[in-house]
Amino acid sequence: MSSTLVPPDYRPSEDEEFMNPIMREYFRMKLLKWRAELLAESTETLHHLQEGGISEPDITDRASRETDRSLELRTRDRERKLISKIDEALQRVEDASYGYCEETGEPIAVRRLEARPIATLSLEAQERHERLERTHRDD
Repeated sequence: MSSTLVPPDYRPSEDEEFMNPIMREYFRMKLLKWRAELLAESTETLHHLQEGGISEPDITDRASRETDRSLELRTRDRERKLISKIDEALQRVEDASYGYCEETGEPIAVRRLEARPIATLSLEAQERHERLERTHRDD
């Protein structure tokens, strides 16, 4: 990918050519930043968990700390899955399929990509998918 410079005050809009080089680079940088933040949090958690075993003498304190650790590990597991989705989105940026609905091939709204940069479906396709999911779940 070429190193297109993104102006510091740039915000993608519906008025410009969809996924032009600047817009594509903007989303690539947004995804990389998000990924780096998640990895930093993950490293912080590892250091925190390695700091010491559960040596709380009080059983209530020990249970509370164990619950906190369990919650932290579940959160990191969700973030690990999110990093995987970010990596997939970065691959789509590289192969120029980023920003297009994988179901319809139509562009995903810029506002949706701003809110959820890992989106793979347009809002309409996502809603249709969720309706089908609810219908099958009720069976």
